[in-house]
Amino acid sequence: MKYRAVMKQVDGWWIGWLVDLPGVNGQEKTQEKLLDSLRIGAEEMLATEIPFTPGCIMTVVNVPDHACLA
Repeated sequence: MKYRAVMKQVDGWWIGWLVDLPGVNGQEKTQEKLLDSLRIGAEEMLATEIPFTPGCIMTVVNVPDHACLA
């Protein structure tokens, strides 16, 4: 899977977040470490079990890659 990341350097730190997965963000000393941190955060978020109440349905919504990463 591919997700869009916003990254910038501020006061010697690289900060960033994933646009497509709200809540996945990071702060590291290098851009490479930030990308690793964002990957780990995305993996952990996607592995999180979602509790369901009776009557709830989970489904998948397919969006073509070209629409997301244009």
